[in-house]
Amino acid sequence: EVYFKNLSKQKQKEVMEKNGNNHKLRVCVATCNRADYSKLAPIMFGIKAEPQFFELDVVVLGSHLIDDYGNTYRMIEQDDFDIHTRLHTIVRGEDEAAMVESVGLALVKLPDVLNRLKPDIMIVHGDRFDALALATSAALMNIRILHIEGGEVSGTIDDSIRHAITKLAHYHVCCTRSAEQHLIAMCEDHDRILLAGCPSYDKLLSAKNKDYMSIIRMWLGEDVKTRDYIVALQHPVTTDIKHSIKMFELTLDALISFNKRTLVLFPNVDAGSKEMVRVMRKKGIEHHPNFRAVKHVPFDQFIQLVAHAGCMIGNSSCGVREVGAFGTPVINLGTRQTGRETGENVLHVRDADTQDKILHALQLQFGKQYPCSKIYGDGNAVPRILKFLKSIDLKEPLQKKFCFPPVKDNISQDIDHILETQSALAVDLGGTNLRVAIVSMKGEIVKKYTQLNPKTYEDRLELILKMCVEAASEAVNVNCRILGVGISTGGRVNPREGIVLHSTKLIQEWSSVDLRTPISDALHLPVWVDNDGNCAALAERKFGHGKGVENFVTLITGTGIGGGIVHQHELIHGSSFCAAELGHIVVSLDGPECLCGSQGCIEAYASGIALQREAKKLHDDDLLLVEGMSMKKEDIVSAAHLIQAAKLGNTKAESILRTAGTALGLGVVNILHTVNPSLVILSGVLANHYVNAVKDVINQQALSSVKTVDVVVSNLADPALLGAASLVLDYTTRRIY
Repeated sequence: EVYFKNLSKQKQKEVMEKNGNNHKLRVCVATCNRADYSKLAPIMFGIKAEPQFFELDVVVLGSHLIDDYGNTYRMIEQDDFDIHTRLHTIVRGEDEAAMVESVGLALVKLPDVLNRLKPDIMIVHGDRFDALALATSAALMNIRILHIEGGEVSGTIDDSIRHAITKLAHYHVCCTRSAEQHLIAMCEDHDRILLAGCPSYDKLLSAKNKDYMSIIRMWLGEDVKTRDYIVALQHPVTTDIKHSIKMFELTLDALISFNKRTLVLFPNVDAGSKEMVRVMRKKGIEHHPNFRAVKHVPFDQFIQLVAHAGCMIGNSSCGVREVGAFGTPVINLGTRQTGRETGENVLHVRDADTQDKILHALQLQFGKQYPCSKIYGDGNAVPRILKFLKSIDLKEPLQKKFCFPPVKDNISQDIDHILETQSALAVDLGGTNLRVAIVSMKGEIVKKYTQLNPKTYEDRLELILKMCVEAASEAVNVNCRILGVGISTGGRVNPREGIVLHSTKLIQEWSSVDLRTPISDALHLPVWVDNDGNCAALAERKFGHGKGVENFVTLITGTGIGGGIVHQHELIHGSSFCAAELGHIVVSLDGPECLCGSQGCIEAYASGIALQREAKKLHDDDLLLVEGMSMKKEDIVSAAHLIQAAKLGNTKAESILRTAGTALGLGVVNILHTVNPSLVILSGVLANHYVNAVKDVINQQALSSVKTVDVVVSNLADPALLGAASLVLDYTTRRIY
């Protein structure tokens, strides 16, 4: 709430002036059950924290007010919200007819409430039959509707209800890129769609910092350990009640056989729930020593329970949506969530004739830990939704307009400062500097931070975290959505685990370092790590000359010599993550000593360090400086001085550069004969000085079948940062969207 109170006063003034006479937006939030309140509560807190902008009216109806479902309206009161109206709208019976009658009863009672409250906008969540009654009432009474989580796809009648509410709603807040595209395909006005993420993720992503063991013991017993219990939550499928009850029975049989402590939540109020409760009691679940059966768990405590569970099983949307934020294994049963986007932590059991299939799924999933999934949100949904609410112009015509035919192909990602640019946090760990940047999907470096790279492991990791947190905070201000963190570092890296195995001598205390875990834990973002040479190749594949090329090699010519190999559009890492150590290709058996301990490596001839070594030798013998050059006593001799001397006609310097270019060219010939790429990209500060020499050596030494290879100089300004960003942007967009 503190965050919302500190929003810009200037923006507040501008919105007030737009709507005239300091008019506050009167927002009615209607909640029907424990599930939708978990999504609406973060928005309600945000609205309540800005009384200068909003007036909040809370309407409670549906299963919130039924004792059999936990009287969950109490948690709304515990959150210190004033409930303006309570509507008893549920007709008991838990069958299809009772659902229809409940909708009818709500339609009878709601007009009087809405006439009394006269809200400017009604916020409706999801796909429940109660929500359909709310949307229908508001639409017919000319009240603007903001629908949360429209455009998603799932099984059962919920799909039809969700899309029906979409057609009634005036504004839409969706959670995923696919949902946004579905709304557009349904002819909704793109200007009235906000891709915000799921509001519950704003709370989820800080959940693991809380005291969870006391919560686990309270609900499951004193002797239970983390990752050693199961959470089960299964609802009836209203379009096939008989089959869903059979599936529930098989699930309970499998859980009894699996013999692990299990927390079972009662099903929702849908048709078929009464029969499911009978099945629970028939099998003695409420009295079984391994089971705890409860009607309701407060959301704050529920997310702690699923975050530290060995597995979650059932067909609740929570399993495929919220639980992915913790990487907890999930077994999704039946068809209720068919079509939902899921992370890799979800194993689907679409149909089961016996308990064996479910039991086998439990054996596969229980106790695993998956990467955190951010498909449904990044923790910044509520600030976006509040911005969106403030942008609503009440003077605009109320009548909805549908967009026929389908919208244009190129859809802006930045509408009225609401929709954001998908971006990555890129980290470049160099021998001298540590750099962090926000990089957009198009390869634009939106913001860059640079600090000297500390000498010790602890200081370096602390600085990385500090710079990343600062950049992630700034990303919201510049309308960038951070999808993850990519790290480029020298040395040998295990990209699967995010561990630096062995570093270069330029980066001290940087071996056997797990970078992924501390950074992912601190930022609640997925993290990818790779060698700087591989990152340069990825940068070329996404943004540079390698775009669309099936087989190519990138060579970095800088302080050292490195590179990356792309074969059939994929980066090659090798069996021990040592592929593409191109600087250590030996081109002479008795050549100069390399930093790796060998002799005659390309790096010993053509790297910046090697050229600096040769320049110092010439300078010590008074053979470096020629007419037109001058050096102060305090100047450090560098490769740049050698290059300058060669340009001014110093034959000794020219000979050294020619030898370096020949060594690099011979290395490239070896690469051509080994992996046969169609393109060689020279990158780094020395690339322009070597490109012609490399081409000459290829013409003289290479087999005729590979002489046609293209050799070009990279046109990327910052391949290390762009490559680190590519780790994130390529993977997340391929998996998620």
